[in-house]
Amino acid sequence: MKRTILKSFAGLLLSGLILSRCGAFHVTDRKQLILVSDQELFQAGLIQYKDYLNGATVSSNASSTAMVKRVGSKLAAATESYLRSVGLQSEISNFAWEFNLVKDTQVNAFCMPGGKIVVYEGLLTVAKTEEELAVVLGHEIAHAVAKHSNERMSQEILAQYGMSILSNVLSDKSAAVRNTATTVFGLGAQVGVMLPYSRKHEYEADYMGIVFMEMAGYDSQAAVTFWQRMSSLGSGSSLELLSTHPSDAKRIANLQNKIPEAKSLAQNMK
Repeated sequence: MKRTILKSFAGLLLSGLILSRCGAFHVTDRKQLILVSDQELFQAGLIQYKDYLNGATVSSNASSTAMVKRVGSKLAAATESYLRSVGLQSEISNFAWEFNLVKDTQVNAFCMPGGKIVVYEGLLTVAKTEEELAVVLGHEIAHAVAKHSNERMSQEILAQYGMSILSNVLSDKSAAVRNTATTVFGLGAQVGVMLPYSRKHEYEADYMGIVFMEMAGYDSQAAVTFWQRMSSLGSGSSLELLSTHPSDAKRIANLQNKIPEAKSLAQNMK
């Protein structure tokens, strides 16, 4: 038993380049547990995304659909500009952007790995302007750019399969990724209900999201007013966004404090 544990731990250490990335993104600057490659995550997410769209009804509202695509395209361009500015242009190939508006009354939106974005019509009853929509989409894109889904999947795989997955990566990991994808992305029985991100992930996505907003030409101050409005609405069956992205005074204050820094960073990158 002791030898097995030591062997697994050695495998963990030898796989350091796969398991953790230090400072991979300019604004996070921390190590991440990464057990899944970008391509594996993209493929797993793409299956979930396509399954979801096959069961969804695309919005017939032409003006709202155009707004979603317009805001999404601006943020996608800003994201790619950001990646080039911090020397991560190789990451751009991980994104094949798509923007969809679906007929659903839930106040929700999500961005799958690879830049597959879905907005629910219900969100547009709260995010009434392009800038407020950019708040949500910038935040969701930031989760994808910072590889938060990869971290969550890696944590789930480690929790479900234990250290054995580390010493048998090649034979076991693909199955583990497939088995974990539904839990992480939540696009099966509970459509769009993803595992909640950690507070750390939320703060990172808040900051990166407003940087992307500013680089796309939007005023990031809209993030404060939007989340204040969301907080005042309280929880409810249609407010799925709040169940996975809790909005409280501490988070809003942190966001407000970060706006000057985000504006300065975005200006320097233009």
